[in-house]
Amino acid sequence: MPAAASLLIVEDEPKIARLMADYLQTHGFETATLDNGNAVMPWLETHTPALILLDLMLPGEDGLSLCRRIRQRYPQTAIIMVTAKVEEVDRLLGLELGADDYICKPFSPREVVARVKAVLRRSQAPQDTPLAVDDPAGPVRLDEEGWQAVADGQDLGLTAVEFQLLRVMMRAPGRIFSREQLMDHMYRDNRIVSERTVDSHVKKLRKKISEVLPERDIIRSVYGVGYKYQPDE
Repeated sequence: MPAAASLLIVEDEPKIARLMADYLQTHGFETATLDNGNAVMPWLETHTPALILLDLMLPGEDGLSLCRRIRQRYPQTAIIMVTAKVEEVDRLLGLELGADDYICKPFSPREVVARVKAVLRRSQAPQDTPLAVDDPAGPVRLDEEGWQAVADGQDLGLTAVEFQLLRVMMRAPGRIFSREQLMDHMYRDNRIVSERTVDSHVKKLRKKISEVLPERDIIRSVYGVGYKYQPDE
């Protein structure tokens, strides 16, 4: 992770925005701050942040809508949602939006820095081993340098978490991974993530694959056990 990674903070409460910016800058990050949702998409046309800290409740366009649009247009940009609405967490990390992580208010500045570093490690870490499966005739090809998954010549538009999830299963075709094993591979900072969150990411990954390969069911659910990548059936 580069020491001067660029971050965008989208937060309409000045004290919170300033606190996050000051603490992140102290830890070597470059930050920019916006306080209105309507300013985000125009700003992204001329800037490329590594990660966006995106508040849920904003004047102008709200955080949920923005997360969806950013994910569609800039799939490789990591997003951490900031929310005081705990009941929204499943939506933030799940099927609709696919945010990479979330922070609940009130939070400590240390937690913000830890979450930012963890997400950037997962989304930017170089790979030290090749894929076990690299068959040109396979249904999905992974470009590990570009963090892209391609099926039938089309980029699946995976988020960093979805790409990581698919890559783990593609390394061992036919092997059944439990939810706990997938969490261990995906979240190496040992933070607590619910099994339901893994299910949500898998469901969204399968949906993206089925949109391009409607006749193939290559991510299989094994009831009561977990998931596996099965390209041969």
